[in-house]
Amino acid sequence: MPLISFIIPSFNLPSDYLLECVKSILALPLSEQEREIILIDDGSDTNQLESLGDLKNQVLFIRQKNSGLSAARNRGIELCTGRFIQFVDGDDALVKEAYAHCIDIIKNDSDADFIKFQMTSNKPSATSLHDDHPVAGTTYMRHNNLQASACSYLFKKSILGELRFTNGIYHEDEEFTPLLMIRSERLIATNAPAYSYRKRPNSITQSIDTSTILKRLDDKQQVLLRLYDIACHQHTDSRTALLRRVYQLEMDYIYNVITDTRSSQQLEQRIAALSNAGLFPLAKANYTSKYKWFRRMSKSKAGRHILLATLPHLKA
Repeated sequence: MPLISFIIPSFNLPSDYLLECVKSILALPLSEQEREIILIDDGSDTNQLESLGDLKNQVLFIRQKNSGLSAARNRGIELCTGRFIQFVDGDDALVKEAYAHCIDIIKNDSDADFIKFQMTSNKPSATSLHDDHPVAGTTYMRHNNLQASACSYLFKKSILGELRFTNGIYHEDEEFTPLLMIRSERLIATNAPAYSYRKRPNSITQSIDTSTILKRLDDKQQVLLRLYDIACHQHTDSRTALLRRVYQLEMDYIYNVITDTRSSQQLEQRIAALSNAGLFPLAKANYTSKYKWFRRMSKSKAGRHILLATLPHLKA
């Protein structure tokens, strides 16, 4: 059994991006028996395996009909055999020294089931590494705002159970990560900047196409409502943990509606939908100063008018 399965979804990526990604995994202090690299080509126009040249024999390659990121990751989950899973987007890379620290954690602590590390878009620099004391995933979520990217941690496959990414939506990580994290019994957070991500102006999250913007918002709203429904049916610790994530996500969602649409009509319609679901106004909770400020401003129509007039310009 490999120690870590690295699952790489890929769709029409430049060959140098994908090659850099695989090389960063091969550079880690893992033997061939300790690693498993699964490359899922999600219906690219050309065979992405050819991007790897002489390294193609180092990966398990699957080419499937274009079905989206969630389906590609789910395919990787079904195929992988490692004790731990690490998702890596094909245009990103792992940082050797920092990720080696994460490998040391799981080798030295056999009970660790979730390692949360840092992501960076800057050139990695030397840093003093520090690990927090192990806690349950629910404890971590109750006391921290969550970076939901599925690439920002590695985890034991055994805690997954039947959990999978929802197909066909944007913001799939926003749903998957908190539901996975509440299953963790021993989560270790480290400041190791182990993952280097590439900012791409033509990505889905950066698109200014109206239909894409509205789908992003619709999908985020549905994720928000599903998480809220699940939270309401959990025991106390998991419910408290998930509700903090729900309200943080709701704040982000309202912010996105304002900055991405700049439409009073869109904002009021979506606020009404949240209100009907019992999710508005934002819960009165002492999370962060930003949360408390945004809750007060968004609660009234006058406050929302001020947010509409200011936030898009601040974002620009």
